[in-house]
This record gives sequence, structure tokens and C-alpha cells, in this order.
Amino acid sequence: MDKKKVAVPLVCHGHSRPVVDLFYSPITPDGFFLISASKDSTPMLRNGETGDWIGTFEGHKGAVWSCCLDTNALRAASASADFTAKIWDALTGDELHSFDHKHIVRACSFSEDTHLLLTGGFEKILRIFDLNRPDATPREVEKSSPGSVRTVAWLHSDQTILSSCSDSGGVRLWDVRSGKIVHTLETKSSVTSAEVSKDGHYITTADGSSVKFWDANHFGLVKSYDMPCTVESASLEPKFGNKFIAGGEDMWIRLFDFNTGEEIAICKGHHGPVHSVRFSPGGESYASGSEDGTVRIWQTQPPTPTPTTALNGPSKHSSPSPLEVVASKLEDLHVANKD
Repeated sequence: MDKKKVAVPLVCHGHSRPVVDLFYSPITPDGFFLISASKDSTPMLRNGETGDWIGTFEGHKGAVWSCCLDTNALRAASASADFTAKIWDALTGDELHSFDHKHIVRACSFSEDTHLLLTGGFEKILRIFDLNRPDATPREVEKSSPGSVRTVAWLHSDQTILSSCSDSGGVRLWDVRSGKIVHTLETKSSVTSAEVSKDGHYITTADGSSVKFWDANHFGLVKSYDMPCTVESASLEPKFGNKFIAGGEDMWIRLFDFNTGEEIAICKGHHGPVHSVRFSPGGESYASGSEDGTVRIWQTQPPTPTPTTALNGPSKHSSPSPLEVVASKLEDLHVANKD
């Protein structure tokens, strides 16, 4: 593919401030979904395929730094500068739980079995909340972090958790049962993005101007590629594992060959640094979130027809009315019948 010929992305408006985190749900019976975190304090849920706005989660009083959906895309979680992490009903937009912290919460992640929520932030403490007993005191991992927690994730069927820091290099892996560090993935720069692959085989990290791939079971470094600029986020294609994307300070998203590191495509369109990139669960597209306040969805293999722009975000931050939901379903049905 000529890397100069890249399809126009779906552009998703709606956020009023920078988009700092993106998360795709797994494929569910209702499709797959994309949630975005922004400094405007309002996480947004979208159709993962079309980018169309579904709803906005209202309740935070500070920037939202991290967001995620559970395995069934029935609940959302968000981590905020207002010293809270919140759990939301992804169908109604209602706030289900709010977990108080003593400082900015920078990262959150649902366990694979959806029963636990992992958080981390400026307190330098990893906390595990039992969502079956939300009023119970959370478990704290002792001596969690040498610095402010930047990223968190689960792996090994919720037996291991990983975290990285904003002010020091490396990724630390913790045994959930013992609460002790079992390994550290060494990096020179702080890790700004850490993603566990869909098959559980790889950990993809972005640190400085490098993207690295680690064996998630033996923790060895598999591949390391130098990037043309400082990168903030990277993601591995989930279906075949043969491509990866990276985005950062030069405002472009680059698509690479996993095996060779060859640059396949450059996606230009953002007007500010790219803070987050993620592949869709089927690998047919990927999303980017930027300082310019937009989310853009790009096709992994650009289609021949000219793609259409996604519906703009809401004119005001509010959840869709029942009438809008019905209208949306009727529109989807009409399109399906037309196809």
C-alpha cells in the first residue's frame, strides 16, 4: 500500500478539550463500542464501527484521564482529577459507584471477570475494588509504585497486574495473590502506554521514542523499534498480530509491519499531539485521540468508496432520550435492510 494514499478518517466531534485515553470493548452481541476520556470531564461512548455518539457520562468535576469498558460493555469506568474513580451503567449512563481517593486518579482497568476494578494515580498506590462489595475497603498493593501511576492493566486471567509510572522507567508486574513484584520490564524512559494483546501473548509499550513488544508470559523483550518522534501510545493489531500503530507529538498516526518495523502508512489529520491510539477488536480499524479534542477512526485497509464523516457529537452533554434511541435503532434497521 502506498503510504501516501491514506483514506479520510471518520471524525468524531463532541469533546471540548483534549482526548487523552481511548478504549474499545470486545465484540458483543450488539457490536463493539469505543469510550473516550477527555480533560473536559465527560467520558463519551460511541459505536465502535461508525463512531456515532451514543451517550455521555456526566458527574466528574475534573479532567478524566482514563476510561474502560467491562468485558460485556455493560459498565464503564473512569479515573479523574477530581480524586475519584467512577463506575457507570453503560446502557443508561447512570452513575453506579464512586470510589474516593486522596489524589488524582490517573488509570483504571476492569478485571477480565468484571468483578474487580484496578486504579492508580498520584498517590503511588494500586487499589483493587471489589465491585460485588463496593462499600468494602479496597485492597491496596503494598509499596505499589516508586512514582505516580500512569497505566494499569490485568493479565494472566486476573492473576497478575501491571503498572507504569509517569516519573520513572519500566513496567512492574505484580502477583495479585502475594502483592509482590514478580518482574520489571526495563525501559529507559517512562512508559506512557501499556497494552496486553487480545491473545495474552504480548505486552505493547510506548516509552520515549520507542515501541517495544514483550513476551507476556516469560517477560523477555521480543521486538523494539525506534520511532521518528516521541510517541505517547501504541497498539498491536489484535486479529493477526502483524501490524501495529503508534501516535505521538508530531500529530500523525503511523502504521507499521510488526515483523520488520517497516512503515506501511501515515495518517495525517489531527491538529495536535496524539495522546492515545487503539485498534478495534477485529483489527479492521483503529482510533486516535488528540490534543485537538477529536477522536478519529481510520480503516486499516482503506476502502475504495469515499468514507463518510461520523455524526457529530452532541450539541450539549446529555444522554440520548428514549426517542433518540428508538430513532437510532430504526435507522440501523433501515440501513441493514437496504444492504
